[in-house]
Amino acid sequence: MSKPASGRAPALDYLAFDCDNHYYEAADAFTRHVPAAMQARCVQWAEIDGRRHHVVGGRLAHAVRNPTWNPIAKPGALYRYFRGNPEGGSPFEMLREREPLPDYYQHPDARLKKMDEQQLEAMWLFPTLGVLYEELLKHDTEAVKVLFRAFNRWLEEDWGLCYRGRIHGAPYITLCDVSFACEELEWALAKGARVVVMRPAAAMTADGPRSPADPLFDPFWARANEAGICVVVHAGDSGYSCHGYAPDGFSADIGKESTDFSPSIKSFCIERAAYDFLITLAFKKLFERFPNLRVASVENGSEFLSDLFRKLEQSKNRIPGYYREDPCELFRRNVSINPFWEDDVNEVLRYMGDERVIFGSDWPHIEGMPKPLDYLADIAHFDEDTKRRIMRDNTRELTELRPG
Repeated sequence: MSKPASGRAPALDYLAFDCDNHYYEAADAFTRHVPAAMQARCVQWAEIDGRRHHVVGGRLAHAVRNPTWNPIAKPGALYRYFRGNPEGGSPFEMLREREPLPDYYQHPDARLKKMDEQQLEAMWLFPTLGVLYEELLKHDTEAVKVLFRAFNRWLEEDWGLCYRGRIHGAPYITLCDVSFACEELEWALAKGARVVVMRPAAAMTADGPRSPADPLFDPFWARANEAGICVVVHAGDSGYSCHGYAPDGFSADIGKESTDFSPSIKSFCIERAAYDFLITLAFKKLFERFPNLRVASVENGSEFLSDLFRKLEQSKNRIPGYYREDPCELFRRNVSINPFWEDDVNEVLRYMGDERVIFGSDWPHIEGMPKPLDYLADIAHFDEDTKRRIMRDNTRELTELRPG
């Protein structure tokens, strides 16, 4: 299963559909549409020791060392590291090589040409920094709303929400205010969006944190259910604490490496956040209330699935009559899973079935695939129908609106 990236992408007799691609945000992505009076509460640029950094809500952000992106590390730079580091190389050495920022990281027409080269029919396109900044602003609800409305307008201008039917830019949805979330969803639908994205986290409202499955948010979920749009829960800064066992957050002190590669429970935070989010939707019977709702978990891993299904089964047995329908079956019906490429895809299929597993390369991030179709090495043992569902058909189906 753990095969190295190939020098050449294997051929398919169809084009793949990648559920996890990213852009690197333009310099004005977080400022272009933010009113001047609000910029100090949202995102500003600052220069420190000759390097430019983002200041988010008055706090210096260190999510990445160089938010100008130029020069940039190459896609999949850490591929061998996450494959078990068979050569015992230094991850810092793996990240040392940089290249000038390619046009296809910031411009859709150049990206389409790259997609042709990569044998991709289409892809879902997500932020790099955009999934990190709600956490830094969560105690200022008004700033969160202003920033992400502006960010979504930038996305629509620079990338489009369904560019030539192939690049599906995902507007960012925050549940900090349910009326605002509904407005942004309506705007996205009117602009042709086929997916929207949010972080896996409890919603921080003006009245404090609330579960994403709280009936307070039913107007949003009802509209997503009615429209049949896929709501993607994508890895980001979910605000999870390591309780002193490791530093919290996506930041590091100035002058230090921004990534610590020593073993740490911090590496579990992404999957913990997704697990808690997804099982809460099931525990609180969101899929009973909204049976047409489609949720996709992207770049959150999948190793939590065995425990999630065990706990859903336990909850059904311990509280007879609580669920009208089997929560495990509802989860399989309403949720799709994009495993980490280093996860055991056989296990994911065992829990989810072959219609709920979706291929995503995380391209062009350093922890993703060097080339999207390198993933074919991990599913080479599946029959052709199963491979086609994972590599194209399942994500293609989720991309089509399915009005309820």
